[in-house]
Amino acid sequence: MNDIKERIAKELIAVRDRSLAYTAAEDDLLVRQHSPLMSPLVWDLAHVGNYEELWVLRAAAGITPLRPEIDDIYDAFKTPRKDRPSLPFLPPAEARGYIEGVRGRVLDVLDAIDLESPSPLHRDGFVFGLVIQHEHQHDETMLATLQLSGQPGLVSDGDLPPGRAGGPEEVHVPAGPFLMGTDTLPWAYDNERPATWVDLPGYRIDRLPVGNRAYLAFIEDGGYDDPRWWTPEGWQWRQRRGITAPLFWTRDGGAWHRTRFGRVEPVPMDEPVQHVSWYEADAYARWAGKRLPTEAEWEKACGWDPRARRSRRYPWGEADPGPSLANLGHRSSHPAPLGAYPAGASAYGAEQMVGDVWEWTGSWFHGYPGFRSFPYKEYSEVFFGEEYRVLRGGSWAADPAAVRTTFRNWDYPIRRQIFTGFRCARSELV
Repeated sequence: MNDIKERIAKELIAVRDRSLAYTAAEDDLLVRQHSPLMSPLVWDLAHVGNYEELWVLRAAAGITPLRPEIDDIYDAFKTPRKDRPSLPFLPPAEARGYIEGVRGRVLDVLDAIDLESPSPLHRDGFVFGLVIQHEHQHDETMLATLQLSGQPGLVSDGDLPPGRAGGPEEVHVPAGPFLMGTDTLPWAYDNERPATWVDLPGYRIDRLPVGNRAYLAFIEDGGYDDPRWWTPEGWQWRQRRGITAPLFWTRDGGAWHRTRFGRVEPVPMDEPVQHVSWYEADAYARWAGKRLPTEAEWEKACGWDPRARRSRRYPWGEADPGPSLANLGHRSSHPAPLGAYPAGASAYGAEQMVGDVWEWTGSWFHGYPGFRSFPYKEYSEVFFGEEYRVLRGGSWAADPAAVRTTFRNWDYPIRRQIFTGFRCARSELV
């Protein structure tokens, strides 16, 4: 158990270092709202500390609340993002002091807690996994906010492996059952449970995410101007908003550029397309004579090992996502070139299924058969229905601690500020 506690402590330190790095800026930038879609950065910073206090200190350890008067300010369900600038949130210095005080007590709880306890919050360190993943998810949200701020020099870049050309456009996934979701991964969320057998007909799925070059062909063929490719809701949204390209793309004469963390640069044609809505992804797929994969199709192609008849934690197996396997954990602030990770392929040969971009699927967000909320309904259950589309795979901004083949994300089909892309699928001809 000491090894598990040491790993948890390292994860807690790593995610906090990340949060502080993304908020190491002038106070004016931290307290300002850069888009009504996002919270002020300093709200996110104190929110992760308040969440940690609620779940580790109060719920798991029974410690008297430190700052009960701020609970409503940092309750994500009581105030929508657009209204958070009006809240009396903690200023940057006070927010940093608050989360530091919480973290010191959390490490004391970790040292004393019994990870073999029958308590579902304690067992295998679930409550620590809950707050670690939650903070990483907010770190990714902070990166989306920093992108929307347009301020240069705040987000670091790094080196990524080169892409490679060639190879099949699609991979084949034969008909048959697979086990979707998990009953065994200790930090998996409630919406990934319980594992259930799903029998799928055969299908083909793109080996790689759709790239900028392919997406540009859709644009240049008039894809944004042809209602044949759009759902009625998508076409209405496109017309109302005047959408003509992915978010942050601009045309200068015959050349396309993108704005990335305050820097204007040519659109790299060999990267996965990023910052597209579900409506755009769905329209492209129709134009290409394909469709978006269902969530089940995506997970089977990503994580199922047909020989072992078991799910893998990652497409390639159980090994941690090293730099030769996937673009995760903000190694660089953009997707890797297409074909950069052949060693990270799934059992069916699909590549770059985790990292780079979140991938839209054709599915609405619902619970699996036998779903039970834990530890609270507001994480998953309140979002079930035909309002949110499922995304899979994790982006370059997602941390490995919050990514696995069973992990489910969801958002409105109009969302584009998040690091989203997609790949296509098609049914097998009978």
